[in-house]
Amino acid sequence: MNRGVREIEPELWVVDRPLPLRVGDLGTRMTVIRLSNGHLFLHSPVALDNDLQSALDELGPVCHVVGPSTVHHLFLGDYTFAYPDAVLWGARGLAAKRKDLTFQEELANDSGAHWGDEIVAHVFGGFVVNEVVFFHPATRTLVLTDLAFNVTHQSRNEAKLFHWLVGAKGHFGPHRLIRIGILDRAAARASLEEILDWDFDRVIVTHGDVLESGGKEKMRGAFDYLLGP
Repeated sequence: MNRGVREIEPELWVVDRPLPLRVGDLGTRMTVIRLSNGHLFLHSPVALDNDLQSALDELGPVCHVVGPSTVHHLFLGDYTFAYPDAVLWGARGLAAKRKDLTFQEELANDSGAHWGDEIVAHVFGGFVVNEVVFFHPATRTLVLTDLAFNVTHQSRNEAKLFHWLVGAKGHFGPHRLIRIGILDRAAARASLEEILDWDFDRVIVTHGDVLESGGKEKMRGAFDYLLGP
């Protein structure tokens, strides 16, 4: 696996890392966005080592560290130690779960006010892990955490049994556990309708391959069971 910072577009990068769990190595991905003031926004941070820290420092000052759901938080402490002046953001409920960390801000639908109109944030309704979805208009990119996997036949896949059991293998979309975790379908439908109004084409997922194009159509198709007739 590439251990470097991979450029997707100017001002947009990803960092891929292994994520060994009991069900296998799911792999994980951090998304890095550089704002117009040069500050870096880190979504779902991966484990920080010296090489990664040096690479990030070359891109700009790390100013926003984001835990986008109540289950994506394992490596936040690495960054609060390395970047004590950065703002630590957490999804609703994460501060109570990680009392060892000091969160300066809780993610909400109006969080984008802190980033101007450069990043749009939306709390996906009805989802048990309080995932916050992000949109980067400059690159027409949607950034997801667990709402959708994109485990294609070409993906590096060391959790084949898990992906098969939950129905995540070979396609873009929510697997069975994610669907079970959407407890309020009306709220989720309202969120999905709002997200589909955004002008995105690419979708960066945290598990699986980056979906480089056709993202809106794929997103609509993957969640059509929520949209109804």
